Amino acid sequence: MSKKILVIGTLAFDSIQTPFFNSGIILGGAATYISFAISKISNNFGVVSVVGDDFPLEYLDKIKLTGADVSGVEIVKNKESFFWSGKYHKDINKRTTLETRLGVLENFNPIIPKKFLDSDIVVLGNLHPSVQNKSIIQLSGKNQFLILDTMNFWMDNNLEDLNEVVSKVNLISINDEEAYLLAKEKSLDNCAYKIINKGPQYVIIKKGELGAELYSKDEKFSLPSFKVEAIDPTGAGDSFAGGLATYLSKSNNIDFNSLKKGLILGTILASFTVESLGTKSIETVVKKKILERLEMFLIKNKIDLNLSI
Repeated sequence: MSKKILVIGTLAFDSIQTPFFNSGIILGGAATYISFAISKISNNFGVVSVVGDDFPLEYLDKIKLTGADVSGVEIVKNKESFFWSGKYHKDINKRTTLETRLGVLENFNPIIPKKFLDSDIVVLGNLHPSVQNKSIIQLSGKNQFLILDTMNFWMDNNLEDLNEVVSKVNLISINDEEAYLLAKEKSLDNCAYKIINKGPQYVIIKKGELGAELYSKDEKFSLPSFKVEAIDPTGAGDSFAGGLATYLSKSNNIDFNSLKKGLILGTILASFTVESLGTKSIETVVKKKILERLEMFLIKNKIDLNLSI
């Protein structure tokens, strides 16, 4: 039996523009991508989120079909769901936010269902740090492993609240720009160690096409990316977090070695996500394809780790 996972994050509408594609309004949100990623390996997880009554039932059904328990998803009447619109440039790693409408997120007060208060692994998707903290306060399990995602906006505008959350989690996963902003150091190594001193046991720093780094107080593991033609990077970090969480849910112990393996699975799932607009690729990819890409990645990079999923 896999460990129980709790996902706290957004179910939302996205509108994505790239140099070659325009998605129109589609399903998005951190919890959506995380759920699709987890569902490739596990169905023992729940989602806490909030949507307006404009959120189509067919979208909610897609989340249910992943195996997720959605009893923690609140539907607010006469309110709009969270909406984000962004434009990617010729350099697909650079984007501009065109519009953000908070809608129901403005007054989101997360309520975790009793059956998920003791979840073994908790993924805190990118949300206001005060919402993340309200979620953490409700948890009641022993030895729960908390994974935090956040972004530069909260570092610029809500640093005190964010630092409180960082002090309570086991692992924070951020990109290199966010690491520099949060730690204010000149090297990524120094950034990681300074963030560890804020409370987490582990830090993951994602470097886009250059891969990712995993740090503990005493160890470091570097991993290259899986090279694909990126169509749309939206949700890649969320899929990465979902892959990491679901690998840990299958592990007897959560330690540096299991995190290395989770980092690899997260990288593979993120590589599928970027290959098409929105959730299309991560939603439809099957486990066989994931295993094939995983084996190819391990052989190519001469990584001697046994990943059993």
